[in-house]
Amino acid sequence: MLNPREELLTLLRTLNLSAMGEAVETTALRAAKEGLTHEAFLLELARIEQAAKAGRRIERLRKQSELLPGKTFRSLDLNRFDPATRMQMERLQGGTFLKDAINVVAIGRPGAGKSHFACALGHALVELGCPVLFSPTAALVQRLLAAKRDLRLPQELAKLDRFECLILDDIGYVQHDRDEMEVLFTLLAERYERKSVVITTNLVFSEWDRIFKDPMTTMAAIDRVVHHSVVLDLMGVESYRAKVAATKKSGITKTAVSA
Repeated sequence: MLNPREELLTLLRTLNLSAMGEAVETTALRAAKEGLTHEAFLLELARIEQAAKAGRRIERLRKQSELLPGKTFRSLDLNRFDPATRMQMERLQGGTFLKDAINVVAIGRPGAGKSHFACALGHALVELGCPVLFSPTAALVQRLLAAKRDLRLPQELAKLDRFECLILDDIGYVQHDRDEMEVLFTLLAERYERKSVVITTNLVFSEWDRIFKDPMTTMAAIDRVVHHSVVLDLMGVESYRAKVAATKKSGITKTAVSA
């Protein structure tokens, strides 16, 4: 025969309220010490359980997002961007653009910080509890091609539809094959006005015919992407990698001269 304490702990575990079970004793002692009512005691336990469940959900979302670890806004030097771009980036962190299925397109040369920004935005959205998937566009296109070959493309698109935000990194690096173009266009068309897409690219829109080949398809793809979108023009941003390399080279030169 279980005593009341043991029975309570067993019931909490059975009901999948493990955080409450772990906190019940210390919370009960504090409730007695502070003279909390039964309602306040139960409320405190409920808050603890809610926080624990939210934390576990965010951790699950982070794992399934495939976001690059460490690529957050804390590690992104926002001073590299102009004030207007910084303001747009800060607004996007609130995640309100997802409600209206607004897309985000970051256009810039290699090293401008496009992928870092996209990852940082993804991490911020995950912290808000939003399902996100980050993928190099070429890899995702291959995944869709495999699904098409196996006659399960609709099912694969349905899986991707579970993500409120889909981050397509380096859209300009697909192999430009017609089959690849078709599945990529299908993906963009499926999400149009329903779910947000974040795209990074080193190609300005006038060069997207290198991706979609056919002029009409290119126009249709751009139209769907930019109709409801925030476009970040990073073409004038200096390459971070080139800057670091130049700094290292300068340091080596100075050392050689002083030697």
